[in-house]
Amino acid sequence: MPSKEKGGMDHITSTGASPDSTAALLRELVAHLRQNRTQLREEWARRITEAQLLVAMTKEEIFAEATSVYDNYVEVLETGSVEALQAYARNLSERIIPRGVETHEVLGIVLLLRDVLARSLFKKYQADFALLNRVLDAYEPAANRIANTVGVSFVQERERTIRQQQEAIRELSTPVLQVRERLLILPIIGVIDSQRARQLTEQLLRGIRTNRAKVVVMDITGVPSVDSTVANHLVLTVAAARLLGATVIMTGVSAEIAQTLVTIGVDLGKMNTVGDLQGGIEEAERLLGYKVISTEGGAAAQVTTQA
Repeated sequence: MPSKEKGGMDHITSTGASPDSTAALLRELVAHLRQNRTQLREEWARRITEAQLLVAMTKEEIFAEATSVYDNYVEVLETGSVEALQAYARNLSERIIPRGVETHEVLGIVLLLRDVLARSLFKKYQADFALLNRVLDAYEPAANRIANTVGVSFVQERERTIRQQQEAIRELSTPVLQVRERLLILPIIGVIDSQRARQLTEQLLRGIRTNRAKVVVMDITGVPSVDSTVANHLVLTVAAARLLGATVIMTGVSAEIAQTLVTIGVDLGKMNTVGDLQGGIEEAERLLGYKVISTEGGAAAQVTTQA
């Protein structure tokens, strides 16, 4: 079972044996694993391939990582500290998660290594069953702790990566686009929850400041519905934009969203709404002082500013 010595560093000892005898057995174990390093890591890499784990990596990459993991594994057995292994596991996770390596694969290769090493111990101490039991009593808690450390580190890194991807997706799903000088469009598609509502507010206000925008067209045609909390947040977003000197024109308001706005008691006199995006852009251009002049034949239009 793991215990902590003074100083707070995690160390691994076994249950049912004195610290001195456990330390001696682990030293003997470490010496055996280092002496048979080449054979054991090759056996481990072979079994990883046979089990079809780390399929996103080449055999050369698997062997290189197996070598590094093996050496870190033995070091933890020798020192009892998992800090170096935690650092390596995080680094390994950063490198292999983008390759598509799954959590079960990482746990699988660590358990395979534990099995390979255990089989080696059975072979070495098979003539002395009592000694074999003592060696396993010293080895198994350490091996379990190592497997847990690697697994937890991988899961934490994977969760961090997922959070970053979700954040990137949310940013892409609510882009603030500059149509022309002082005019922004915020097309919103999909379900809006409270977190996304806060994010689009932050992005919009940042876009207004960066582009010195005067008019924003917020198109919610692609939003099926909103609850009262999100509706209130949208109203507050319009008010915040007004404080920055920008007018928000909301377009594509569905019957369901309109009903929600009325239900929560929104002052509709403060909401500038237009039926569709095209109408919203035309209204925005009017507010900015643009006028549309038809060219010859009416086949095209030119936008100019009024004097």
